Order: sequence, then structure tokens, then C-alpha cells
Amino acid sequence: MTFSDLLSRCDTEVFQGFIGESCTRLLELLDPKLSSPSLLRRLTIDSIGSHALLQNSKYREKLLPLLRRDEAASLCLKLQTGESSDPYAQLLSIKFPRNSHNESVLFKFFELPPLDSTNTEVEESETGVSGKYQLFDHQRRASRQVLSLIRSSPYRVLLHMPTGSGKTRTAMNVIANHLRSTEPTVVIWLASSEELCDQAAEEFNEAWSVLGDRPVTLKKFWGSHKLNLDGFNDGILIAGLPKLIRLADHDFTKIGLLGTIASLIVLDEAHQAIARRYKHAIEALLAHHADSALIGLSATPGRTWNDVTADEQLAIFFSRRKVNLQIPGYSNPVEYLVEKGYLAKASFSTLLYKSGLKLTDDDLKRLQNALDVPDHILETLAEDEKRNLSIITKVEEMIKRHKRIIVFASSVAHAHLITNVLHARGHEASAITTRTPAQDRTRSIDVFKSDKPSTIVLCNYGVLTTGFDAPQTSCAIIARPTKSLVLYSQMVGRAIRGPKAKGNEQADIVTVIDQHLPGFGGVADAFSNWEDIWTIPT
Repeated sequence: MTFSDLLSRCDTEVFQGFIGESCTRLLELLDPKLSSPSLLRRLTIDSIGSHALLQNSKYREKLLPLLRRDEAASLCLKLQTGESSDPYAQLLSIKFPRNSHNESVLFKFFELPPLDSTNTEVEESETGVSGKYQLFDHQRRASRQVLSLIRSSPYRVLLHMPTGSGKTRTAMNVIANHLRSTEPTVVIWLASSEELCDQAAEEFNEAWSVLGDRPVTLKKFWGSHKLNLDGFNDGILIAGLPKLIRLADHDFTKIGLLGTIASLIVLDEAHQAIARRYKHAIEALLAHHADSALIGLSATPGRTWNDVTADEQLAIFFSRRKVNLQIPGYSNPVEYLVEKGYLAKASFSTLLYKSGLKLTDDDLKRLQNALDVPDHILETLAEDEKRNLSIITKVEEMIKRHKRIIVFASSVAHAHLITNVLHARGHEASAITTRTPAQDRTRSIDVFKSDKPSTIVLCNYGVLTTGFDAPQTSCAIIARPTKSLVLYSQMVGRAIRGPKAKGNEQADIVTVIDQHLPGFGGVADAFSNWEDIWTIPT
């Protein structure tokens, strides 16, 4: 029998268990026809997947009892479990480990093709370098200023360039110059996510192929990559901060060894520098040489929008030395970047929503003291039915005007909810969260980045704020409230690449403003938010 035949025996209640009661209720509110069993069956397969439904033990508990008794007995026979007076109980007691014989039999019974075997081969940790490279005028000016500052005490500087202006590319120019002038030496690039590490490795490959004067080694230390320092004394190590911290916890001697061979540390998304554990590791890397240099990179040089103490600590950590883009004739570099086509001309609008959210005194205290909006408040907002209807209506409005739209949801469940409803209403949409398997994430992002002419909506939570480069994205809907101007600016940045960055001339940024919770306006205001903090007192 086919798996589709099995699903045809499910009632609405079973489908609610798969895709969520909130989703089916929203579908009924939007159009009762959308909650028909046939559509729910298709939506279940599209959102979860036939194989995944059978792999999940909780889902199997709902599905296998739908077999007729002779079908259940036949499946038991194929699984070689022996005869049983209760084949249903027998089936539910069987385990189906991934890539096992039992799983293969189960898929074959329901006429599903076998899953492709996962490639477990570990990528080589050292690669060659090839490609072409160039910088714009404003990037060259910034790189010269940074080089000058890291060559004099206290050897620290933060490079502040708005999203889309090429701060990674500019930093790689500085690194190439440093490697050429200090031979042999090691540069360490630190980033918080695998996506950012991947992006840095690609950028270094491109930069050094043109600017390099000798063969060097590119070492990778994130994801599945292991750290081997034997013979490593010339090149760049790109490391994930979380993995470096774990290394420090278990083998601090390797952190010391790294510090002895490194002369320059570069910290991407530098607002993380004053987090206690990160700060400790960075200072350990710098402790071995008096002239070891530190460069921080940021599109928004601050950690919050209203915590002056935290922003002050960040400024002190970088010795109040900051390089901005200096554009003659422009008071704000964002204006220049938009005018010249590096950034899209963004239209900011708000979706005002008065929720029934009741904040307790404890909630208000936590909201005031926390660095960001607490998770339980985000989850409560994500379950607000009227709010979700407003968001979906706005997304459908934007679908008429844009080909690539990214939605920043309030929770993992919220991202899947919006995706499922949009999918049920005939739109192409995918959900990506921290829980999305790497293979599925890559596939969804590749489709989103492709030249496919249809409109695609990417709903996400907890990812895609950094290290995600899809220049054709022209609309961002920010349905995840935040107190962090850094996070807000990163979300905005996903949709404002201009024509010179292979993006768009126009972009729409829609921010959901919830009653009692903060919201933000424009990226230009974000850029200038901390200028007073970085002024050295006289």
C-alpha cells in the first residue's frame, strides 16, 4: 500500500497533531475549504515529509494503528518479528533506527523510495586559494585607517561599516596586507556561527589569490573540523567562537599555543566581545605578545539600544578606537551607499498591533532588565491568532510586489505556523530554524537564492540574521520584537542589498510593533546610535 493511502485514513484531529491546532484554526478562519482532509494531507506531507512522519515514533503511534489488521500482520511478517496475537502492539514496540534494516523495510512497505545516504566524509581542513579581488574607494580608505591603528599601541580598533558596504571584504584586505608584511605569522578570525565562518573562508580564498605573495594555510575550526596545529605557523585560522570556548574549557594549553603563533585576532560581530567567556578567550589569545593586534567588525557598534553601560564597556575594550566610513560631502555614509547603489532605498513601515498580552509585574521587570525580550513573551505573541492573521495578510500583500521575502518569526513554532498557512494558501514558503536539519536548511536556502521566477517566502527563527547572503531579497517582515538594535539592524540588512551588490533598487521593511514592546525605525538611525560613546574624553 502507498503512504498516501495510509494518510487518507486520518481524520482532522490526527492532522492537527501533525501540523498543529493553531494552523488548522487559522486555515478555517481564512477559508473553511482550506481545512479539508485532502488539503491537510498534502500540507502534512509537504511540511513534515513522508519519511520524517514514519521516522518519528510519536507520529508512528498515530499512523500504524490506521492499518487494517491483515496489513499490520503483513508488516510484522516483513519485519520478521514472529507471529503475535496483537500485531498493532507488536509494531509499536519495534524500534526503527535511522538507516537501519527495519527502517528500510518500513519505507518499502509504504512504497517510499529509500533515503539518500548522508555523506559523512569530513571536509578537508586545508584548502588552496584562487580567484579575483578588488575594493571600492570607501573600502580602501577604511582599510588604510585600520592598518595604521593596529600598528600602534594599544593595537586595537573596531571597523564600523553598515551592512552591505563590504566590511568583510575590507577586513580581508587588511589581513592580506598584514600577512605580507609579517612573515611568517598567523591570523585568527573568530565568528559566532558556521555560516559566518563559511563566508569568511570564501572571502579569504578570493582575497589572497590576488593579494597574496606566497602559499599560506587556511585552517578551519568549526562544525566537524578538528584543530591540528602541527607545523602551522603561517596563514589564517577561521574558528567558531562556541567551538573555541569548548576547547578552552577542555584544553586551555591549545589556546595558549594559538596565542604564541598569532599576531592578529579579528572578531566578527564584535558586539559579542564583552560577553564574559568570549572576552576571556580573546584576552588569552592576545596575552603572549605585547603588540598582538585586535580588530572588531560590526555593522552596529553596540550591544543594546538603551544600556549605556554595556556600550561603554565595548568602547573601552576597543580603546575607543573606531574607524567609520568617511565619505566627503555626506554626513551619514548610509545616504552615500544608497545613492550610489550599494544599498537599496528602503521603505520602512510598521504593522501596529494591540495584543491582549497581559504583562505581570515580574514580566515588566524581566523585560526591563533582560538584554532582549524574554522567550515566554515571544512564545505568547506567536500564539496570538489575530496577530498571526495580520502578519499573514501583510505577507500576502508583499507577495504581490516582491519575489524574495524573508519573515523573522517570534519562535520556532511560529515560523512553521506561518509557513504552513502560506503553503496551504498556494504560496511557496519554507521554514528554517535552529532545529532544521542541515541538509534541509541548505536545500531551502539554495531554492531561495536560485533564479526561480516564482515568489518565495523564507520564514525563520534564530538563524539568517548573519552570514546569510541572498542579495535578491527585497522584503523583510520583522515579526520578532527585540530590544537589541544590533539584532534589528542585522534583520534589516538581509533585505537591503543594492544593485551594485547584485541586489535591488527598492526594498520594503515591515516591522510588527506590539503594544508595550519596543520597535525600531531606520537603519541610518541605527548606524549613528552610539557615536557619543566612542568619543575619547578630553
